[in-house]
Order: sequence, then structure tokens, then C-alpha cells
Amino acid sequence: MKIALFGAQKPEACEQVKKILDTVPGIEYVDGGQSLDGVDMALSIGGDGTFLRTAAKVGAAEIPILGINAGRLGFLADVPLSEAARFLPEMLQKGAYKVENRTLLSLSIQGCRQPYQPFALNEVAVLKRDVSSMVAVSVYIDGSLLNTYDADGLVIATPTGSTAYAMSAGGPILEPRSNCFVIVPIAPHSLTTRPLVIRDNGQIEVKVKSRNNLFLVAVDGIPVHLTTEYSLHLERAAHHVGVVRCQCSSFFDTLRQKLMWGADARV
Repeated sequence: MKIALFGAQKPEACEQVKKILDTVPGIEYVDGGQSLDGVDMALSIGGDGTFLRTAAKVGAAEIPILGINAGRLGFLADVPLSEAARFLPEMLQKGAYKVENRTLLSLSIQGCRQPYQPFALNEVAVLKRDVSSMVAVSVYIDGSLLNTYDADGLVIATPTGSTAYAMSAGGPILEPRSNCFVIVPIAPHSLTTRPLVIRDNGQIEVKVKSRNNLFLVAVDGIPVHLTTEYSLHLERAAHHVGVVRCQCSSFFDTLRQKLMWGADARV
């Protein structure tokens, strides 16, 4: 098995993982910055930010990604670094893992000459650039106006991204294999405005108005500065990202652990 390693921000953790891989027969590893030809799996060593960068690098190659959590919260990085010596040999040598296909958002900005990340595993966020004023974000689903959100911004998230920016803005948590997206306004002016779950096979168009004719688009945290002459087109991408998970764990286990559901703070 050939593995590509990603995690330049965590050099010590990378060295620790390499030492573990050296003990597993039949494993060859290369740096993720090299060619991905012949690579069977990508190893993301860090937090969810590293995982998102790995997903962007893997692109449409659909190489499954295993996350080694050397960060903090980590919903995508499934294996804690402290447990890597126990889990990695069993997962890689015995195939004791499962691959969950995660939906991506595809973004196109017609006429935009700036480079931008065209796919989001977590979310596409439309944000204001003026600290004092709101933006008006009009969202159309299959050509029909959904709403014009007067707010600090808007998050359109995948089920995977429902536990990221969307959750911090008050959106619902979605099971990762749900066939839907969630639209979450950020600090909306109207108190009746609420997050909305929509099907993931529609065409989404976003138009923005602002006082300074400027706004920001962040695709999995990677920013693009735009003027309001540009509109955004979003839809479900044709390819997926394969997320490698231990057979012994589930998304619901992760929720209980990371969000401390059921934990008694008095103990």
C-alpha cells in the first residue's frame, strides 16, 4: 500500500507517524507534496484544517483520507495521535477500516479571473468586508428566490461541514451521509430568519449587495475578495471525498465525545 503524508504544520507528529508506518510490512509512504500517482490512501496529520487542505489536494482523484488527530477538536481526524501506534497497523495491514463518501459543494464564479478553491468539503461562506454594515445576500434555488438575508453573512454547508462554521452560527448538526445542504445566516437582522436544510441536488445561486460593493467568499476557510458584480453558483460536486474511519467508531460516538454529550460537569 502506498500512502501520501500531509501535515507540514506538525513535523514532530509526522515523524512519529513515520516511525509507526516503518513497523508495518508492505507500507510505502511519500510526501503529499509529491505526485499522487499510485497512492492508495492519504494520511492527514493535524486537525480538521489539515484534513481540509488534504481534501483540496486530493481533488477528484477520490483517494480516501485517514485523519490522524494531532490538533484539538477534530471531527474529521478520526484517530488520536496517542492511539496511532495501536490503530494504524491494524487498519492498514488488516484492512480494519471503512470509507465514508462525503458530499462536496462545487463553486463557480462566472467571469472571475482570481484563483479560487472550486470545491468545499465543509462550507462556502459569504461574508461582509465592512465591519460596520451588513450585506444583503439573495439566495435562489433552481431559479426561485428563497430569501434575501440582511446579515453579516451566510454559510452554505455540507453535512460534513454542519459541525464547523455552520454549527457555531447556530445551524443544525447533520448526519454526514445525509443528502442535503444547510443554509445558515450569520447574525441576521430579522429575528424570524432561521437556518434551513435543503436537498443537495438543486442549483443554488447567490447574489450579494453591500454599501461598498465588496464582499468575501471563504471556501473551507480559503478567502476570495470579490465585488458585487459577481454571482456565485453552487451545486453538489460530481465526485466525493472518501473519509477513512475505524470500524469500531461512528459519527455518533464522535459527537458524544467531542461535544461532551451526557457528560456531567459536576463530577
